Amino acid sequence: MSKPTERPGFIERYFELQKYGTNVRTEILAGVTTFISIAYILILNPQILADPFMIMGDTALAGQISNGVFIGTCIGAFIGTILVALYARLPFAQAPGMGLNAFFAYTVVLAMGYSYSQALVVVFISGILFIVITAVGLREAIIRSIPQAVKTAITPGIGLFITIIGLKNSGLVVGNSATLVSMVDFAQWQNPDADLTAVKGALVAIIGLLVMGVLHARKVKGSILIGIVVATLAGIPLGVTQVGNLSFDIGSKFSDFMEVSFFHLDFAGLFAGENLLHSLFTVTMLVISFSLVNMFDSIGTLLGAAKQSGMMDENGEVIHMKQALMSDAISTAAGALVGTSTVTTVVESSAGIAEGGRTGLTSVVTAGLFLLSIIFAPVVGIVPGAATAPALIFVGILMLSNIRDVDFSDMTEALPAFCTIVFMPFTYSIANGVAVGLIMFCLIKLFTGKAREIQPLAAVVSLIFILRYAFMTLG
Repeated sequence: MSKPTERPGFIERYFELQKYGTNVRTEILAGVTTFISIAYILILNPQILADPFMIMGDTALAGQISNGVFIGTCIGAFIGTILVALYARLPFAQAPGMGLNAFFAYTVVLAMGYSYSQALVVVFISGILFIVITAVGLREAIIRSIPQAVKTAITPGIGLFITIIGLKNSGLVVGNSATLVSMVDFAQWQNPDADLTAVKGALVAIIGLLVMGVLHARKVKGSILIGIVVATLAGIPLGVTQVGNLSFDIGSKFSDFMEVSFFHLDFAGLFAGENLLHSLFTVTMLVISFSLVNMFDSIGTLLGAAKQSGMMDENGEVIHMKQALMSDAISTAAGALVGTSTVTTVVESSAGIAEGGRTGLTSVVTAGLFLLSIIFAPVVGIVPGAATAPALIFVGILMLSNIRDVDFSDMTEALPAFCTIVFMPFTYSIANGVAVGLIMFCLIKLFTGKAREIQPLAAVVSLIFILRYAFMTLG
């Protein structure tokens, strides 16, 4: 008599692990890898949002906001990621987006003079707007209207984008006034007075990248995570990994979080002023700017990461797309309520996907680690950017392979795809890549007699972006 088949456990059934060819161990490993790759945001986001007040000389308020934003970042990232995990059941993480936080700090607060609490209102309104347009299906319709040439180019474009982030964070690529960028000068060691910080960081990154490459070639599971750990350890004797900065005092952070960040939205102050119509117009333009960039950042990341992981349906659409977009929208509004800038789907999710993450269980792990970071932030904080940078570079290698799917034989397809790919890294924005690719697609099809290939909604979105570039400054 044959033995009855064992019934899958709840986790297996809920996340459909077998269907996607994964298991609990792989999902946990992937979740940890995604978290480590994005953990730098827990350090950078509080610094960026507090920096305007440091510049203005209000160090006390800057310290309070930094502490409050740290807790808010952990909670906001947890809310967004757990929503994706349990509602969309996808292996994507959410956290405050880089670029949008700089716009929040340096344009809205520092340049335009809004307070931290007033800027949070702008983010909150953009989140509510996202919830509405997602509920009515507009965001899904926009994704469907994006031409195949642009969709195909998004994955390699993101690959180059996260590569340049990794190269910058590692110190391998540095600014150069004559050539814009150049490679770090390794020969500085010959000068006894030289600051070798960048060189040491670059060496740590090279060690991590090499370990990842060797282990991946040998088909060792966890190659990216192991590479990050090895690079972190290698950074100790070089002084790149700072193990002496451990401090577990979180009481002051919680106190400042409750005082300045938690549900501290200043609606009245945002619209106060002698000219109400002018205030309404300015706020509307800010909301549109936040919304456009956030929308196309998240769309680009979802499409690129989903294609990398094979999480597309027979129609070439992201599975559970509406749930993923709604999770993104809710987390933007929720993030504002806990004191952080726009929470969105992060490109570093690709690191966990490269480790085999295929379901929401990956995101459950990442979300849990975001929450635990409130307590264990010092441990997370000792992993240097030079150790996580090679993970981004390595994932860039994996994602760039998708460039073979671009049809370069047809210039009306090749030009939009090329613009999508190159504008992401060279303007430091996924949204710019998608927008410019979409605009070029519409223009080249129009002027080559192929206007019928342009979907009406794609044309409308392209026009909106043209107006946005012409009349709205973003940073």
